[in-house]
Amino acid sequence: MSIIPSFFGGRRSSVFDPFRDFPFPSCPEFSRENSGFVSTRIDWKETPEAHVFKADFPGLKKEEVKVEIEDDRVLQISGERNVEKEDKNDTWHRVERSSGKFMRRLRLPENVKMEEVKASMENGVLTVTVPKEEVKKPEVKAIEISG
Repeated sequence: MSIIPSFFGGRRSSVFDPFRDFPFPSCPEFSRENSGFVSTRIDWKETPEAHVFKADFPGLKKEEVKVEIEDDRVLQISGERNVEKEDKNDTWHRVERSSGKFMRRLRLPENVKMEEVKASMENGVLTVTVPKEEVKKPEVKAIEISG
């Protein structure tokens, strides 16, 4: 298996890339000016049993993040980070934290059990575990050679 560097400096397998089909949302609703999707980075790890996706959402509650699976094996993570309320007596010097809607879509491999996907969130880290189907090993039958 060849390993090639990803755009963001990590490593990824060239065999299957769930990020390939959905680099970033392109609809106007999720424009750079009002969205945190650009900073919503997702790690993907494959174990013998599952595909595991992790994303950081500091300060968000699990109720503010939505995880969905579409029929055509697309994992969608979305939500909204609300803008902090301003007080007329406050003076803002810099605003770097993103707010607004975010969304990431990832195409899942064919060998997943979509009905068994689980998501959990702890300390602002979302973990989505997508179990893999067991790969059946081909049965080998010895054929006796006559003659």
